[in-house]
Amino acid sequence: MASRIINHSKKLKHVSALLRRDHAVAVRCFSNSTQPSLIGKEDIFKARLNYSSVERISKCVTGNVTMLSGISTTSTKLSSTMAGPKLFKEFISSQMRSVRGFSSSSDLPPHQEIGMPSLSPTMTEGNIARWLKKEGDKVAPGEVLCEVETDKATVEMECMEEGFLAKIVKEEGAKEIQVGEVIAITVEDEEDIQKFKDYTPSSGTGPAAPEAKPAPSPPKEEKVEKPASAPEAKISKPSSAPSEDRIFASPLARKLAEDNNVPLSSIKGTGPEGRIVKADVEDFLASGSKETTAKPSKQVDSKVPALDYVDIPHTQIRKVTASRLAFSKQTIPHYYLTVDTCVDKMMGLRSQLNSFQEASGGKRISVNDLVIKAAALALRKVPQCNSSWTDEYIRQFKNVNINVAVQTENGLYVPVVKDADKKGLSAIGEEVRFLAQKAKENSLKPEDYEGGTFTVSNLGGPFGIKQFCAVINPPQAAILAIGSAEKRVVPGAGPDQYNVASYMSVTLSCDHRVIDGAIGAEWLKAFKGYIETPESMLL
Repeated sequence: MASRIINHSKKLKHVSALLRRDHAVAVRCFSNSTQPSLIGKEDIFKARLNYSSVERISKCVTGNVTMLSGISTTSTKLSSTMAGPKLFKEFISSQMRSVRGFSSSSDLPPHQEIGMPSLSPTMTEGNIARWLKKEGDKVAPGEVLCEVETDKATVEMECMEEGFLAKIVKEEGAKEIQVGEVIAITVEDEEDIQKFKDYTPSSGTGPAAPEAKPAPSPPKEEKVEKPASAPEAKISKPSSAPSEDRIFASPLARKLAEDNNVPLSSIKGTGPEGRIVKADVEDFLASGSKETTAKPSKQVDSKVPALDYVDIPHTQIRKVTASRLAFSKQTIPHYYLTVDTCVDKMMGLRSQLNSFQEASGGKRISVNDLVIKAAALALRKVPQCNSSWTDEYIRQFKNVNINVAVQTENGLYVPVVKDADKKGLSAIGEEVRFLAQKAKENSLKPEDYEGGTFTVSNLGGPFGIKQFCAVINPPQAAILAIGSAEKRVVPGAGPDQYNVASYMSVTLSCDHRVIDGAIGAEWLKAFKGYIETPESMLL
């Protein structure tokens, strides 16, 4: 009898887990494409829902039943003539879809937990720049909820469905919010807003219960450690006593130590069985004099003033720039090709075009616009450089999209000029100015900087840098670094004739996995041809 009671108690101990498992099996069966049997599973639903599956269907035949899916709402009408396993299966599946993305409890109405969205391919966390809606406001599709600072820009987060903003979980200025982490709560009915005043998002209480079970183990470890530590203490006391009670030293060594006021306990003996002899005392006195002479230098070192500094917190753009560039230098085998190009003809063509632009009221064309156009046409001529590396293949792009490096107070941005090979110089200049302004205002959107296949970085015109090597922007395979133009003396037609010409140094950084040295040189040859013969860009 006693063994029977024990067996039943063990079963009752895990009854809740068994019920949850059976319920999950039943739901999984009804969500599959096969037709299941309701025998055995119907009782589980009846116990949990207080009525059977057929009774539950009959309660839904009242007309229109509103069910939520994500944030949107849909209405489903159930016919009174439908019954049986097939309808029950479809109803359970729809209910599973309807609660997806929602949190529910006994004292809270249905609500939507809005998570931090992934607004760029490389985004893992974001910051809340500012909220444009406050708690209690009504929201509609297309309205901006807040501005999110991503790893590349500040992006507006729009609402997808109609409702009310019940709770702002992450306040304005919150930083390092992981993608998917709850930032706000929305509800359908305005009267439900007050119920979320003290709401906190669920943190998963399930795993907390098992962690409490190992708690009784520490007392057992303490009981085991106490006997082990006790004998160590008993052994250490007798061993230390003889060394402290008596010090063995020769009479001459004792007298010499007393004359110089040196305690024998501070001298290490080298005689038989550690006995202190005269030589030990003399060595101690000699070393003591050296230490006294070294002390003043230590005091001088301690007076060195501390450095004055300030810690500047990392911005999102700074963190992502650091991680991407470190990844680039660690994983991409860079090599560099440099060539000098004569820019006299290009500067002459630019002057002519700007005269036409000024006469027609257009914007002036910059050297950078001509460089972008020449780079795009060179990529079309040598498409191997318009590629990226993957573990399975080299992807060669048919679109020529040029990223342009723009330095701002917030960090380095690389907005993209798409299909630059098909655009005119005026269109390229307008687009670059527009994107550069958006970058300085920190208002770039993902479509403004994603999809680039090649990058141009110019430190010559704005900063006067003669030549530099840029770091490849992954997953691209090359980046072009533009230096400043300078006048040089070059040989003329005759033996004693010399001319002055303007030359610009450009350096191509290549991914050796994608672009071989000869291919990189061929691209630079094509680029140099367009720069030194700019009329060919018009063909």
